[in-house]
Amino acid sequence: MIRQRSFNHSPLRLALAGAALVFLLLVIVLVTVSVLEPGAGQVGAATVYEETFDTAGSWGEGETHEVTGQVANGVYELEVRTGYGLFTATAGQTFGDGVYELEATQLDGPLNNGYGMVFRVDEAGDAFYAFEVSGDGWVWIGYCQDRCRGQAIALVGQDWFRSPTVNVGLGETNKLRVVAEGSLMSFYVNGIEVGRAADGRLTSGDIGVMVETLGQRGVRVAFDNYRVNGP
Repeated sequence: MIRQRSFNHSPLRLALAGAALVFLLLVIVLVTVSVLEPGAGQVGAATVYEETFDTAGSWGEGETHEVTGQVANGVYELEVRTGYGLFTATAGQTFGDGVYELEATQLDGPLNNGYGMVFRVDEAGDAFYAFEVSGDGWVWIGYCQDRCRGQAIALVGQDWFRSPTVNVGLGETNKLRVVAEGSLMSFYVNGIEVGRAADGRLTSGDIGVMVETLGQRGVRVAFDNYRVNGP
């Protein structure tokens, strides 16, 4: 099965931003489409940010007819109810070099999807790096411009690629990690490296979580233990 993302159709993108909720809904920094766990060479690195989602903190919560984002039971949940769309929630923070870590668990919905992390999101929310896995064992790592509607460039492989490192199915947790040093980035799923990339278009920015549907609605994912360790 070949998985491809076509942005020619301009699927809807909506960010649940952390600061200044407008009308209590998620209409803040529009962003789109990466993730982690502590790795070799990072022992002793200071944790500069940690979110366990015991409370909403700076992460926005809200609901539209297409998506719901909320903190519940110690996790951040994103549920997408439209068949095609990529939705993100951001933290309202700024980080550059470091180690980005996140745990993600699909709770419900079809396995043909994408979920994970965005990082180095620019101030306008138009450009960022993304690291996502799918419920059926695929990975996408890339750079997005114009919120991925105009340009989505895979930085590892040609597009989506299969990886045995991904824990597949509902209720399975995937630990994602990105080690970013300047233009150099290494990507890990469940402690195993799945790719490296060199790209200098973005050097710092916000962090966030994302869920993408690829034709079927009802994908619900829980995110937990978002950490950023210093370089």
